[in-house]
Amino acid sequence: MSNRTLPSAAAHQREDGPRAAREAAVRLLARRDYGSAELRAALRARAFDDAVLEELLAALSREGALDDARFANNYASYHAGRGRGPVRIAADLRQRGIGAALIEAALAQESDWAGLARRARRARFGAQPPASWPEKAKQARFLLYRGFSADHIRAATGADPEMD
Repeated sequence: MSNRTLPSAAAHQREDGPRAAREAAVRLLARRDYGSAELRAALRARAFDDAVLEELLAALSREGALDDARFANNYASYHAGRGRGPVRIAADLRQRGIGAALIEAALAQESDWAGLARRARRARFGAQPPASWPEKAKQARFLLYRGFSADHIRAATGADPEMD
């Protein structure tokens, strides 16, 4: 049996100062873009001091590594391209700590939400529009889950009770 000693707890403790916080933040930002509130929460979960985090986030914002407007625009663009609607994207961004003005600006970059709803419906259910009310309701529930508004859903499914 070897006579090895176990490393002390002090050897495994990491530095929790500004340098370690910056290294952790840069590692996180290298993987994907973050909003400032989301990055703060991720770093706070790693037990960094709040004062250190505030200073770090301000510095990252000044350097351009952290930008809530860029994050919101990229998030909205990516998820709209994946068939998500404005209601769901806005809710996701609010949950990630993005302000209402930035959310509104990010959603404004996509001008044809009804067209996007039609494409999402067509990708899921085919080119033929729904013929019956049960089929329209099924497709409307799908689009509602995806985060489209009632106007977008009506435009995509042709579900206007006045016309039938």
